[in-house]
Amino acid sequence: MKVSLIVPVFNEEQAINLFYQAVRRELKLDPCEVEIVFINDGSTDQTAEQAKALAQVDEQVLLINFSRNFGKEPALFAGLEYATGDAVIPMDVDLQDPISVIPRLITEWQKGADVVLAKRRNRDSDSYLKRHSASLFYHLLNRISYTRIEENVGDFRLMDRKVVNVIRALPEHQLFMKGVLSWAGFTTAVVEYERAGRVAGSSKFNGWKLWNLALEGITSFSTVPLRLWTYIGGGISIFAVLYAVYMVLDKIFFGNNVPGYPSLMTAILFLGGVQLIGIGILGEYVGRIYIEAKHRPRYVVKDVIGGKDRVGL
Repeated sequence: MKVSLIVPVFNEEQAINLFYQAVRRELKLDPCEVEIVFINDGSTDQTAEQAKALAQVDEQVLLINFSRNFGKEPALFAGLEYATGDAVIPMDVDLQDPISVIPRLITEWQKGADVVLAKRRNRDSDSYLKRHSASLFYHLLNRISYTRIEENVGDFRLMDRKVVNVIRALPEHQLFMKGVLSWAGFTTAVVEYERAGRVAGSSKFNGWKLWNLALEGITSFSTVPLRLWTYIGGGISIFAVLYAVYMVLDKIFFGNNVPGYPSLMTAILFLGGVQLIGIGILGEYVGRIYIEAKHRPRYVVKDVIGGKDRVGL
């Protein structure tokens, strides 16, 4: 039985050796053949050198070097394409996803689950803003999306080989991996755990990247924003007609003059703002179509080091 760990890394020179040692020290993983697939996403520090050193002494370590930084989502997909395990587990290198949880995931898989989600019991380690913004995002996406995403579940999960093959076959190039992994379906189990603190380094995700990721998730799995703006436009049109009728009747029966410049400017600015927001939402979807239509590869591999029985591109 072979299990592959998919580990995207970007400027993680302080954490990569600690992660490797933690995996090899986990005695409960001994019955399994554990492959570690590091995807170096254009690091500018010593991350690539350290991962290369591990790959040269351990044939179960594979290093994939990207030609530049392509982002975490393409890195995860590359891991799925190059991993050779019967089960695949994406996870972070910072050990916030404890290695000790992996045997529990494997146990549920052996019981018959095709997908085993690692669900955080709470988000106490996150800041107030991140905790509440994440909760709002999950609630919003699950209300408007046709695919439900389990709350407090990240990329850390176990997937059977048949699930991985389904995801690899997807033709789209811009992938919101949390959504895609949930979209695939299959028999699913959940394992709860307490997320640990970072062993080294700092998070590479800032507020802007998280905002863009949220937009990616919404536009990937829902057309409700487009439909909502149709309803808003219809509502404004109905209001405008009713208000026009009111002004005519008010003039005919009561002789009141219609307020002029201020009300006109207010209406113009309001409608202009509504139109610009609508164009922006439409632009998000058109932009996705434009990017998909170019059919560029999700990532470019500079070189691949180590590993055995490798499959992939």
